[in-house]
Amino acid sequence: MRICYIDESGDVQPLPSAPPGNGNHQPVLVIAGLILNADRLESLTHDFLELKHRFFPGLTGDHGNYLDRILPEVKGADLRRNILRGSRRQQRHVTGFLDHFLSALDEHRVKIVARVWVKGVGEPFAGRPVYTSSIQGLCAYFDHLLTADEDFGVCVADSRSHGLNVNVSHSIFTQKFRAAPAAYGRLVELPTFGHSDNHAGLQMCDILCSALLYPIACFAYCTGFVANVHVQPAADLLRRRYGGKIKDLQHRYREPNGHWTGGVVVSDALGRRNSTAMFG
Repeated sequence: MRICYIDESGDVQPLPSAPPGNGNHQPVLVIAGLILNADRLESLTHDFLELKHRFFPGLTGDHGNYLDRILPEVKGADLRRNILRGSRRQQRHVTGFLDHFLSALDEHRVKIVARVWVKGVGEPFAGRPVYTSSIQGLCAYFDHLLTADEDFGVCVADSRSHGLNVNVSHSIFTQKFRAAPAAYGRLVELPTFGHSDNHAGLQMCDILCSALLYPIACFAYCTGFVANVHVQPAADLLRRRYGGKIKDLQHRYREPNGHWTGGVVVSDALGRRNSTAMFG
């Protein structure tokens, strides 16, 4: 049995062309899945709790119950701010944390799938259909991995609003239970939604999305097109240091037509580039 934890970074709003620098609008939407074997969940959770406490002892505190360390979250957006715009001390601290974070993913044989949407300046962005199709894509990549390994799996996504959750689940429901050809045969249920307070997998997926994939994508695809706080030259450090490691963690495969898919899939409305720009 495998579990795919799903989270996002960015928003579904369009990117306006109004100056200066497109304001503070987010030019990228990242939706990612972090896939692990269910028998690795306990050991990965304990390793993550230790990692949080080692690097953020003031956050986790001296809890009487060791497991209470799961409750305060290390937010990916805070890590991103500190490594891109913080002091040298903050940058070294975040780099040390991310080094160990990616090593833990590799040690526990975690796989990564993601959809990265680079918005066009002044162009429409159909937020709800994009989000729904992204979840369908991640489920398809996950289902391929399960089929190849003759395994079964479940998806746990970070909860949004009730209406959005229902819309996403229903889109999977209609494909899974339609007449042939039905989809997602290896998913035992529709995506369920959890609160990250008690899911190490969701907290780790937030770090993957917000501290790594989002800033790297903003730098790689938006430099020269968008000039605001989200596009930081310092993100090239993240790409050079971690791009290869992220690339190696992908679940990527060939379709019957010979095209590669899965892993980190990019739709770039600015420069029409593919995912190789993510990895340096």
